[in-house]
Amino acid sequence: MGLKKLSELNLQSHRVILRCDLNVPIKDGVITDDGRIVASISTIRKLVAANCSIVIVAHLGRPKGERKPEMSLRPVAEKLEKLIGTSVIFSESALGASELAKSLKSKQILLLENIRFEMSETSKDDSERLKLAKELSTYADYYVGDGFGAVHRKHASVFELANLMPHAAGDLIANEVEVLEKLTKNPSRPYGVVLGGAKVSDKIGVISNLLEKVDVIAIGGGMVFTFLAAKGFSIGKSLVEVDLIETVKELITRADQIGVKLVLPEDIVVAAEFTADSTPKIVRADQIPKDMMGLDIGPSSANLFALEIKKCKTVFWNGPMGVFEFPNFANGTRVIAQALTEVDGMAVVGGGDSAAAVRKLGFADQDFGYISTGGGASLEYLEGKELPGLLALS
Repeated sequence: MGLKKLSELNLQSHRVILRCDLNVPIKDGVITDDGRIVASISTIRKLVAANCSIVIVAHLGRPKGERKPEMSLRPVAEKLEKLIGTSVIFSESALGASELAKSLKSKQILLLENIRFEMSETSKDDSERLKLAKELSTYADYYVGDGFGAVHRKHASVFELANLMPHAAGDLIANEVEVLEKLTKNPSRPYGVVLGGAKVSDKIGVISNLLEKVDVIAIGGGMVFTFLAAKGFSIGKSLVEVDLIETVKELITRADQIGVKLVLPEDIVVAAEFTADSTPKIVRADQIPKDMMGLDIGPSSANLFALEIKKCKTVFWNGPMGVFEFPNFANGTRVIAQALTEVDGMAVVGGGDSAAAVRKLGFADQDFGYISTGGGASLEYLEGKELPGLLALS
């Protein structure tokens, strides 16, 4: 995809509207993982160096058009200010900020309140989104798209706004696309994919699309129980998507026919309840007791997955192996993360919960080849879908 790069626009001393992805986890007003803010800084610094005045548009959570104080971007403005060492002006509303935007001096930064507080940002009605985009377009002369985590959404500030103005992709989006192209066009082999997370339904398209491209796929997380059920195993009280069992059977057969190694866990860490203090017990994958639920892949499976990962030259990982937030059920995810740091080649952590997990478990971003900022966007790209935000920037 021919993305228009920052270097192709003459932004010197201009007003720029910058779409970032600052959708960070906030608990009791405190940001618990600032990865996405940090990832946005390279482009912001370039624009400041070019004497631009910058209006940042971003979202947080899914307020669905309601003003929810717990989803305000104010804590993000404060964090951004600390990280870049220059003051950030905060606008209480994304709308009606035209005069404020026009009054900015060069190198000044304005962060607008959560764009998703405006119902029209995510509206299914094209004309409503266009109306919002037209108002936002009066705030600046140029548009820079850098919110990779939102490029799979046809939202006003992602799609319509980019189409209304002279535009380019920021560093973050350019880097993300370069990495994803390496994963899809000509990856070094062996090429392995590790998928986890709760639902098979979120990943079925990716598995189907990647089967033809990879050498090995390892499945863990909550989604694995639909695979185990498809193999006829009893899965107790574990999470399962019954309506997808037949589809999963077909995927297992297809992998076998085309010679792709499909690695499933041989042991599972189970417990009676979904709580942090539940007593963990290790059982064989085909012997989960009726009154128990699987909450992590077992230690022998984690080592098996790690062995497969370390043989690969290219690895993409999306989705934790278990309930990593509970220490008793975090081992599978920790072992996979560690294996990725030891890959002799390119290892990509595919955003979302996987990125949060590696940081929570004490790994540094630089331990990995690349940590994506967009879980859903990465998956849709690997699924072969056309992403509206990238389309608008090409």
